[in-house]
Amino acid sequence: MTGIPHDALVVVTDSEKVLFLRNRTDAQDPNLAVTGKEEEPNPPDRAQTENLRGRQSESTGSGVYAYDETDFHELQKERFAADLAEKLYALAHVGAFERLILVAPPTILGVIRDEMHKEVEDKLIATIDKTLTNHPRDKIEKIVAETLKTA
Repeated sequence: MTGIPHDALVVVTDSEKVLFLRNRTDAQDPNLAVTGKEEEPNPPDRAQTENLRGRQSESTGSGVYAYDETDFHELQKERFAADLAEKLYALAHVGAFERLILVAPPTILGVIRDEMHKEVEDKLIATIDKTLTNHPRDKIEKIVAETLKTA
């Protein structure tokens, strides 16, 4: 690939934040404009479980716990990625984009790919396994463009 195609939707996400960007110019000199931004707080697991009831032991009294610990922080990451896959489907279904570039950490990319509809998959032109949500827009633009040129 030679860069970010004109009008491509670039989605930059992690487990709490997603940026929707569009390339308003051509692939040679990209200019990503922010078209949307969503954020959902995901506190650490200890903060999410501090008010839950204690563990229950099995009735045999063996000291083995009947229930495994649920990592609510990790569960929320997966839920956020699955919700994003649904939003991308809704956007693709109404023709909001023709080409899609996804930028996310590898675990989040994996969840999105598992949940991705065929209609979105057909429009996906690249994935980049990086965490860029806290970078300024111009840095995201540069990193994505350089990554695509070397891919």
